[in-house]
Amino acid sequence: MIVTMTLNPAVDKMYWVEALKVCDVTQEEFLTRATRSTTSAGGKGVNTSVFLSRLGMESVAMGFVGGYTGHVVVRDLRDEGVTTNFVWTHGETRVNVTLLQQGREHSPNLINESGQTILPEEMDRLMRRYRRMLNRATWVVLGGSLPPGVDPGIYGELAQMAKDAGAKVILSTGGEALTRALKACPYIVKPDTREHMTLEGKELTSVDAIVEAGKHVIACGAEIVIISHDVTGDIAITRDDVWEIKSSTPTSKFRNLVGADDAFLGGILYKLVQGEPVSEALKFGLAAGLASAESEEKICRSLAVIEEEMRDVTLVKL
Repeated sequence: MIVTMTLNPAVDKMYWVEALKVCDVTQEEFLTRATRSTTSAGGKGVNTSVFLSRLGMESVAMGFVGGYTGHVVVRDLRDEGVTTNFVWTHGETRVNVTLLQQGREHSPNLINESGQTILPEEMDRLMRRYRRMLNRATWVVLGGSLPPGVDPGIYGELAQMAKDAGAKVILSTGGEALTRALKACPYIVKPDTREHMTLEGKELTSVDAIVEAGKHVIACGAEIVIISHDVTGDIAITRDDVWEIKSSTPTSKFRNLVGADDAFLGGILYKLVQGEPVSEALKFGLAAGLASAESEEKICRSLAVIEEEMRDVTLVKL
């Protein structure tokens, strides 16, 4: 069984606009009309669960939800066929807004709320449920930011619990939460570099810097480290190899990058669960991410489209 843990899920609200106007004069007021919009459950683990479900693979989505927006998240996931096991809180699940300007869809404008504050008793309830889920889990995906009130060491604790129960861990987060979780030696680590291109305080400004940082994480006990290099490429580091995963897909084809990175991880997991080699999983993962980016729908739902996308993906040893 696959468990995805999203401690700070969201309702993703996306707006497509012809042009984004910015008010820079006192008392000036601009109206920007959206040509279309979508609303869906969001958050790294949530998006991965949706991707897996669309390809026919079951998972259980966990984390915190609250208020009206919490019901939106749960309803959307259940409509997608995802089993949910969230802890309901006293607060309100956050809303994240994405503005996509025509012709610049590859450079979205993101406005993310910090999320609801989690009380100690709410965390205790989640930990009890998580322990029970680990009795059946084979893979655990830990992803996203932490809501207020949650200790940055939580991902490390969750990862260690999963490992002790015999499950493999995929970790996708950033900052102190990532640094502290590395001590638990997750199986796959994909740093979230959307805010800062850094890993443990080191700037990821070149291929050499990325490889060096990745090897350091491998030395800490991880099996696979994947670090974004550019919009259509990533670098994967294992104990034996360093690969550049790249596609010739032009960024002009992109329609929506939200969730594409989570589909990437979902694609890797999809193939690894099937017993495919890491190299094949990496290629399929990038293809899944690109297929999602080329769709106005947040997460690609077509296996055929992903397999077609794989034709443009190359895996080169560095």
